[in-house]
Amino acid sequence: MLEESGAGHYNWAGNLRYAAAEIAQPATVEELQALVAAAPSVRAVGTRHSFNDIADSPALMINLEKLISTPELDESALTVTVDAGMRYGDLAGFLVERGYALHNLASLPHISVAGAVATATHGSGNLNGNLATAVAALELVTADGGLLRVDRSSPDCNGMVVSLGALGINTRITLDVEPAYEVRQDVFTGVPWSSVEENFNEITSAAYSVSIFSSLAGPEASQVWLKSRTDAELPYAGKPDFFGGTAAAEPMHPLPGMSAVNCSQQMGVPGPWSDRLSHFRLAFTPSNGDELQSEYLMDRGSAVEAIGILRGMSAEIAPLLQVCEIRTMAGDDLWLSTNYGADSVGFHFTWKPRQDDVEALLPRMEAALAHLLPRPHWGKLFTLDQEQLQELYPRFGDFRDLALRLDPDGKFVNSFLSRKVLGQA
Repeated sequence: MLEESGAGHYNWAGNLRYAAAEIAQPATVEELQALVAAAPSVRAVGTRHSFNDIADSPALMINLEKLISTPELDESALTVTVDAGMRYGDLAGFLVERGYALHNLASLPHISVAGAVATATHGSGNLNGNLATAVAALELVTADGGLLRVDRSSPDCNGMVVSLGALGINTRITLDVEPAYEVRQDVFTGVPWSSVEENFNEITSAAYSVSIFSSLAGPEASQVWLKSRTDAELPYAGKPDFFGGTAAAEPMHPLPGMSAVNCSQQMGVPGPWSDRLSHFRLAFTPSNGDELQSEYLMDRGSAVEAIGILRGMSAEIAPLLQVCEIRTMAGDDLWLSTNYGADSVGFHFTWKPRQDDVEALLPRMEAALAHLLPRPHWGKLFTLDQEQLQELYPRFGDFRDLALRLDPDGKFVNSFLSRKVLGQA
């Protein structure tokens, strides 16, 4: 078990220095249990791809990188069980070799399974639930050092999947899998905003997964990425135009002027799902230290109105923005999922690394969108407080009760959870 000082350790973006006094890397579940039982305050940290202090701890942080073993594939149940610290890209490689697939991937394959699940991180697709919806079972170390396993038959399972790290430290997670499939990726440029607004549902249903990239300024969305499964109908794959836009003549990066060398395969070349559903390749680590991120998700029926509001604020947003990505996801019944109870649209903002300016802008964006009930991604920058967040989640109170029952002394409560979720109501 490696222990080191937490001083000087930063998150992926470099915008947050962790306050933890030390970081431990247990080599066995038994070591992890002992650490948790003895610690007065503890949090787990994954690949550190959070832009706020959700993973920070005032005392001990646990890194699970030493607790990664070979996944266990159950072909009869169509599930795979993985150690919580495993990266999605590594899991994808394991599954592809055996002829299986996940239903979805996030933009980056570098993120850990536990971190993505705990914050309801998502990919895209009108019919695709976020990554947490694939969880069939999970195991976690509780505050007393015990092991607790729950599955979909457990009464509290829907409250425990998107946990924000408040209920314990995940050790193993079982995910649904399906037979492997191939995907082709086609990119179109210059789709007019008027066309996006008039045909939003048609555009987002044009492929298995669709992303609209833009600066929000000007008359056009800069790029639309279509990720199409080759075992389904391909109405727009290989076409020269798309709702007023034109097929890209070369591979594209979401950011104008940047090389596409670290992006996943485009130009309509079919290939494994693992190399197409994410925007970036596992072999590259794009943009770390060069960006900040925020994201707001709301009912998909509000998409066109939200686009109009944000485009109306483009004079304020564009100077701080690298790119905005618009995606859709299917609704679910996970208590603190940003997609709880409704099919959703997400507005993902990749900001320039100007945190003071971004944090000054966010309250104005949140206020302008407030009547659309935007739910912020739990791991990114936002300013909504606990009272505002509680209004957005019908099961918010139930989650608080569950956290109090599993962790009565607040061992897993850090500053983020105290401010945003588990403080005095």
